[in-house]
Order: sequence, then structure tokens, then C-alpha cells
Amino acid sequence: MTRTRVVSADRQDGLWHITTEGAGGRTLHQARALVNAGGPWVEDVIRNVARINSSEGVRLVRGSHIVTKKLFDHDRSYFFQGTDGRIIFAIPYEQDFTLIGTTDKDHTGAPKDAHCTEEERDYLLAFASQYFARPVTRDDVVWTYSGVRPLYNDGAKSATAATRDYVLSLDEGGAPLLNVFGGKITTYRRLAESALAKLAPFFPAAKPAWTARVALPGGDFPHDGVEALVQQLRAAHPFLTAFWAGRLIRAYGTEAFGIFGTARTQDVLGRDFGGTLTEAEVLWLMANEYAVSAADVVWRRSKLGLRMTADEIAALDRFMADRSFAATGATGATGATGAISPAAE
Repeated sequence: MTRTRVVSADRQDGLWHITTEGAGGRTLHQARALVNAGGPWVEDVIRNVARINSSEGVRLVRGSHIVTKKLFDHDRSYFFQGTDGRIIFAIPYEQDFTLIGTTDKDHTGAPKDAHCTEEERDYLLAFASQYFARPVTRDDVVWTYSGVRPLYNDGAKSATAATRDYVLSLDEGGAPLLNVFGGKITTYRRLAESALAKLAPFFPAAKPAWTARVALPGGDFPHDGVEALVQQLRAAHPFLTAFWAGRLIRAYGTEAFGIFGTARTQDVLGRDFGGTLTEAEVLWLMANEYAVSAADVVWRRSKLGLRMTADEIAALDRFMADRSFAATGATGATGATGAISPAAE
């Protein structure tokens, strides 16, 4: 249900009645419990969607990053401490780049409007330049981006001091509402288990936690088995370069073997969009990973935008829009290429 907005959530007769709105219009759902994992919008969901008065809130802290040309030729990372007491990192990124971050700034605007400011960019450049033999300059920067951390508002005096721990708050004033404040990708499974533990009393038939060591889709291979998979993929598809095959394995793991089918030559993959992205991969992403726009493909599910021109990305966007319309009639229904959702992150 990506690209679907929650319009309202109301408690009625011991259940949640939830109205969502997507490309196909409005839909009503019912649930015995509701988990508010709205990220930076968690407080908005509490106050404006569920319409609950609460003293709890979220503190939005912006973390900005810069991506530069490759600054070193090995696969190890650096952590630097600055004169202000903060720590930043410089890590190898997408094989040909270096990622430097991050900042801590209170964010007062809409979460979707977060961006790396010139001040933050220059701060990171000056910080890193204290350590590298050659100063890192604006000319080295190829891309910048920013995210918003939805931290629990614990009243800390500064963005840096605000708690990074996630907080799970259970509202039992009727059908249960579990509000999730904070959280990060590195601890998402622990957070999910903790969240379900909070809800377990309402679901006595629920099974014990089981996900801790279960592989994600495509991740069913040994941690040191990447190179072997790359070689297997190249053997199955002889046209793949080492870079291309490596990118596919890092992105999709063992699922990469299903993207090109039995193709032995590149010409059967359809249109070439640049950056080793072909029509076959795009259609697989639309059918299996709910991609509907170029941004979904080249920025959200990969960073191929670093290797593609603006014209190539625009052409990809047009192709995907045409394909979605042809497959769904612009209704968001299931088409010939699979379930093409009207949604995004």
C-alpha cells in the first residue's frame, strides 16, 4: 500500500476503522489494533488522523550527507572526530564514490522538504579535510541528500543530545494503538519484536518471535558467498561485466537469478536506459518491488542516478508511466507485469 495516504482512523465498537486513499480512490479497512509507524509523521498521525490528544511528540533531526568522487582506493571506512566533539564517517560508496556524513540539525519544515543545505555541505567538507591529505572541495561533490530522524522528544537541549533510542507507546483507550517513535534500519528487527511483544496481550493466539535469524528475500547465502554468486550469475548470463553482475548481487542477492530469465545475450533484455539498467530489470522492479517512477528505481531502490544523465532518467520516467498506464488503466490494479502499486516510500 505504498503511495497510499491514511485519511482517518477512528475507534468504533472495539475496532479501528481506517480510511485510506490511493490511485484507486478511498478504501475502508478494519483492524483489531493499529501500529503507527509513521516515522517523521508519527505525531501527525496521532493528532490529525487518529485525533487523539497526547503529550508525546517527535523531534525532527535532519541528517545530511555528501557523496564525492572516490577519495581512497580500499574498502575500509574512516571515522573522524571534530573539534566540536562530533563524529563523522567517510565510507566507500557504490564502488566509485565516497559517502561522508552526517550532520545533526533540528528540522522545522515538512519532512519531505529536507535537503542538505550549503552550510551543512561546507561543514562536512571542512570536517573531512582536516584528515585527508588533499582537501575535499565543492568540486568533489557529485550529490547530496538529507534524511529526517523522527526522535522521541525527550526535552533535550540540542539535536545531538536527543535520545536515539526508539520508544514504543501503547494507547489502550479502546482498540489498541501502538505509536513508534524513533528507530533505525540497523535495529528494525529488534524494534519489530518489541512492538509485537507490546501487542501480544491483545492477540493470545500469536506465535513466538521467529524473525531474528531468518534471511531477507535474496539473502539466503553465506556472508562470504558474494563473489561466488557473482561468478554464477556471470556464467548464467555471459554478457554481464564484473561490475554489472556485482551490482545485481548486492542489490538483489539470489533473486538476481530471476531477473533476466534464460537470457544469454544483452539484446533480449529490451531497452538500455544507461548505467547498466535495462528494461528487463525495470519491469522486474515494477512487478516485484512496487516501483512506479524513475526516482523509485534510480534513487530509492538503487543509486544508479549517480551514473545516469538527466535525459536518461527522464526517458525512464516516461517509459514507466506509459507502462503503468497500459498495465493498470491508471487504476493501480494488477496488470500483466504483476501488481504495480501507485505507491512510493
